[in-house]
Formats: sequence, C-alpha cells, structure tokens
Amino acid sequence: MVVMFFAQRVILGKTKYAEVPSTLKAGVLEVLTDGGLEFLAEDK
Repeated sequence: MVVMFFAQRVILGKTKYAEVPSTLKAGVLEVLTDGGLEFLAEDK
C-alpha cells in the first residue's frame, strides 16, 4: 500500500525516486517497471 503511494508520487512528479525511503525503493522500482516507467527511477 505504501509502495503504491510512493510509486504514484514518483509518477506524478511530486517525489523523486531518490527521496523514496530505502526500505521501499525495491517495491517502488518494481511498480514503475511493471508500468513501463522504470526511467523515472534515475538512481537505481
């Protein structure tokens, strides 16, 4: 649930991927990749 929240914030440009808590980055990256938006995760 929190992963989706942060993924949506990254998609909307309200939060940068670098600002996502480190414990959630893997999940957020997975959501972005599933949506074809992995380019939004600049600091993989």
